[in-house]
Amino acid sequence: MEVKYVPTTCPYCGTGCGFNLVVKDRKVVGVAPWNRNPVNEGKLCPKGNYAHEFINSPDRLTKPLIKKDGKFVEASWDEAYKLIVSKFKSYKGEEMACLASARVSNEENYLMQKFARAVLKTPNIDHCARLCHASTVVGLAGAFGSGAMTQSIADIAESKCILIIGSNTFETHPLIGRRVMQAKAKGAKVIYADPRFTPTAKQADLYLPFYSGTDVAILNCIMQQVLKNGWENKDFVKNRTKDFEKVKEIVMKDTYSLENVAKISGIPAKDLATAAEWFGKSGQSAILYSMGITQHTTGVDNVKSISNLQMLTGNLGRPGTGICALRGQNNVQGACDMGALANVYSGYQSVIVPEMRKKMMDAWGCEIAEGKVGLTVTKLINVLADEPGKVKCVYIMGENPMISDPDLHHVEKAMKNVEFMVVQDIFMTETAKFAHVVLPAACYAEKDGTQTNTERRVQMWRKAQDPPGEAKADWQIFCELGKAMGFEKQFPYKSAEEVFTEISRVTPSYGGMNYARLEKPEALHWPCPTLEHPGTPILHKEKFTHPDGLGIFTPIEFKYPAEVPDKDYPLILTTGRCIWQWHTGTMTRRSESLEREEPTGWAEINVEDAKVLGIKDKEMVKAITRRGEIKIGARVTPGIKKGVVFIPFHYVECAANMLTNNALDPTASIPEFKACAVRIEKIAEVK
Repeated sequence: MEVKYVPTTCPYCGTGCGFNLVVKDRKVVGVAPWNRNPVNEGKLCPKGNYAHEFINSPDRLTKPLIKKDGKFVEASWDEAYKLIVSKFKSYKGEEMACLASARVSNEENYLMQKFARAVLKTPNIDHCARLCHASTVVGLAGAFGSGAMTQSIADIAESKCILIIGSNTFETHPLIGRRVMQAKAKGAKVIYADPRFTPTAKQADLYLPFYSGTDVAILNCIMQQVLKNGWENKDFVKNRTKDFEKVKEIVMKDTYSLENVAKISGIPAKDLATAAEWFGKSGQSAILYSMGITQHTTGVDNVKSISNLQMLTGNLGRPGTGICALRGQNNVQGACDMGALANVYSGYQSVIVPEMRKKMMDAWGCEIAEGKVGLTVTKLINVLADEPGKVKCVYIMGENPMISDPDLHHVEKAMKNVEFMVVQDIFMTETAKFAHVVLPAACYAEKDGTQTNTERRVQMWRKAQDPPGEAKADWQIFCELGKAMGFEKQFPYKSAEEVFTEISRVTPSYGGMNYARLEKPEALHWPCPTLEHPGTPILHKEKFTHPDGLGIFTPIEFKYPAEVPDKDYPLILTTGRCIWQWHTGTMTRRSESLEREEPTGWAEINVEDAKVLGIKDKEMVKAITRRGEIKIGARVTPGIKKGVVFIPFHYVECAANMLTNNALDPTASIPEFKACAVRIEKIAEVK
């Protein structure tokens, strides 16, 4: 019996914790601590502890499947490729779209966007960052020139004041929550703004319960208090930024006084004043946020308001400061970096700049898609549903829009309208059921590769076992399919490492990276432009990434969500995660240990709201919006703000996204998952 330990990186949230996979007789059987990993120092959350349980699940996909007469039948790889190639060649570039994945490696995302642009000649390539942090990329790039978390995770422990808004950090990123607790142990003040009294709220020194969707008003109010009291960092504003006066003019309006914002947000005026004082006076304040900030029609506004506050107080470019945009999926940062977005090649090189397009054509040695912005995920779904025939063919890798996207009735209509769909995944997902061909892929434990965590640290996956049956690594599938399409020269790779070598060559921020350097537990933070460069844990130390080196203030007025409560739908619905499940549940719900803890969803309702509705705890209720309804158990609690309802989005049997609104942020095209109007009804007893 052979037992070995294979160090790797967690496939769940964006923290990027390291652990050892325990391999016995060439099969993964457990997880063990990897104490040398600097992200988590051997500690793990429940998901990480049980990250081995889904790997050898009996319902893993093991053979290619082709749909015949409405049913899937097993096929050979050759048969599947032959069908795919004949179909792909029958469509024009603009009639096709590809969805890459925040769950697979950098190498695989890079190859999918290359396949889309070089082989299929389509500009329509995107992935689910559009549903979680598209507004971060747009907002932070607008303010600073770079759309990523500005600090390292370890830096959070050096903060003297931490504002957490739009993130239930202790449940969704527990090992980042650990750094918050380290800062608190050194005397830092922790401020937490959220409609729910979550485990994160329990650790806060000041809890600010507010109505979902009022973030800009709150942030403008804090800035007004900072300015009124002279707590701004005048030197930083003067020397490192521009357009401050435009923001000052907005935030000093009476609209953003303590009293007015208390009415808009539901936070007591005295608590807003305390938050502003703690944050403004600490000299070393950090902001942590996640999808509670980004998933709004005002997502970009929210991110720019956070940027305004950090520039105003000079809290950037030093340990213990910064903007920590916490990524929800293991490689959502890397998928963006690799150009799996509708508007950029790898390294955020714009598709509409002719020099960038020429650079890629020269690197790839072929003609590529026209230099124009393609369809985003959200716009693609709208086109498929509402303009049938415009996009006819869709290739999806490791994404599950039938659970993750808003307004699922609309998504289902879109899926049914696709003429030819290929899905590449490790399980038969809700989305894969609509496919015409399903290709079995390898999971993180069955291949080498890299992923980039929320702090821009590029880390290794290491193969611990073979994939089940005939399943193959995604990068290998692209190589074989690329060759079958006649692009052998463009897909010559024999290993993931060879793909990474090309990534480094064409992606300036990854230019100094290679597998030898990434083998070390510390790995490297981008930007790392040369082989001598040590990597960049903290961005914007001396200047910002804009050509003139200055940060840009943007004046932002508060706007209400696209849909607000009324007499028919009197409550605000917001959605989120819980500690035991992850994203669409494809992996965690196949983990016995995690599924046992939280086997189904619930609707969290305030005690007073429940009393008015005559609803008891654990009673089944209907949650109804303008888009649909679900039956779900009620969780009656004083720990949610009156007027707000919370539903986790992991569960297909009571899918929160049946209810959510697909209204989009006008700049980032991200949907408003975090605020829409809902009513809760008692289910009448059958007599």
